[in-house]
Amino acid sequence: MEHALSPATLIELRRPRPYPAVSVLTPTHRREPDNAQDPVRLRNAVAEAKKRLEADPAVTRRRRVDVFGQLDRALADVDLAHAEDGLVIFAAPGEHQVWSLARPVPERVVLSDTFLTRNLVSAQAAERPFWVLAVSADRVSLWSGGTDRVVEEIQEAGENAGGFPLSRSLEDPDAERQERVGDLPSTFQDEHTRRFLRDADLALGRVLRAHPRPLYVTGEPAALSALADVGGAAKDATHVPHGGVGHARADTVWQAVRPLVADRQRAEADAVRRDLETARGRREFAAGVDEVWQSAAEGRIRLLAVEENFRVTVRDVGGDHLVPASGGDLDAREDIVDEIVERCLDTGAEVRFVPDGTLTEATGIAGVLRY
Repeated sequence: MEHALSPATLIELRRPRPYPAVSVLTPTHRREPDNAQDPVRLRNAVAEAKKRLEADPAVTRRRRVDVFGQLDRALADVDLAHAEDGLVIFAAPGEHQVWSLARPVPERVVLSDTFLTRNLVSAQAAERPFWVLAVSADRVSLWSGGTDRVVEEIQEAGENAGGFPLSRSLEDPDAERQERVGDLPSTFQDEHTRRFLRDADLALGRVLRAHPRPLYVTGEPAALSALADVGGAAKDATHVPHGGVGHARADTVWQAVRPLVADRQRAEADAVRRDLETARGRREFAAGVDEVWQSAAEGRIRLLAVEENFRVTVRDVGGDHLVPASGGDLDAREDIVDEIVERCLDTGAEVRFVPDGTLTEATGIAGVLRY
C-alpha cells in the first residue's frame, strides 16, 4: 500500500485517464473492536464500484472486464492488519493503486476520467511530513516521519533519490599498521568514514531538493559533528544527539526525535495563532467553512489553518453558499474540508493543521487572506 505522496506522484495521479477512472474510498480503523467492520465495508465498497460499472452504458465490456480485474488485484493488495484511518483504491484500464491514509475519508465511489486526489492531498498536509537521517560510522538511514511514526526509506539511487540506506564495512585493512606506528585515527576522523559521510551528505541533498521537508539528524555527537564538517545538506537540520540509531528499529528512531517534533509542532501552532490575530486586526481574515470555502474558490487565501479533527458535512446552495447537511442527503459534501485544503494548496497557500480547540472562535477553520 502507498503512503508517501510526492509532487511527481500527485501530477501522475491527476493525469486524465481513459474512462472509467474509479476511485473507491472507505474509512478504516487502527484498533479493535472498530477494525472488525473494515473487511466487510471494503468488500461492499468494491462491490458498489462494480455495480456502478455494470450499469454505466459509457463503459464498454472490454474496459469493464479490465477494471474489474484491477479492482480485484487492488483488493488483494490491501493489508488491513496495518490499516490507518482511511483507504483509497484507484483503478483504471491497465492500472491500480492502493493508498493508506492517516486521516479519515468518507465512504464513496466515483467514476470519472481522473482519480479523486483531494483526500490524499489533505492527508499529506495534515501529517506534516519530515525527514530523519540516522547516522553512524557504518550505516546512514533515512526515515520518513509523520504524525505518530517514522518509516524507513528504501531507495534506488537516482536523480531524486539518495539510494538509502548507505552502509559500509568498518574493517580497515591498514588499521594494524597504523596502530603499530601510533597513527590510528578515531572512527569519525578516519578518512574512509569521512568519505562515507560525504557520500551520505550528497545523497541527502538529492532527496531534499526533490522533496523538501524539515530535517532531523540523529546519532552520537561525534557523528553529527563529522557530518557537518564534510557537507552542507544538513546545515539547517535539527540535531538530535542519540547513540545507537544507525541500525535501530523504527520505534527507537521515533522515540529519539519525538520530543523535538512535538516542540516544533507547538511552535508552529503558536505562530499560526499570532498570524490569525494579526490578520483579524487588518481585516484580512476569514472564519468558518462557508466563508473560507468562498475565499479559497477565489484564490484569496494565503494561510489556511484547520483543526486536526475538524469535520463538517454541508451542501451547496445556489453555488455560492454552504449550509449544514446530513450524510444521507443526496447532495451532501462530506469531505468539504479536504476539498478546501486541496484548493488552497493548488493556489499556493500555506496549510497548517493545528491541535483541536485552537480555532474555537472560528469553528475549526480559518484563513489569512491575500487581499
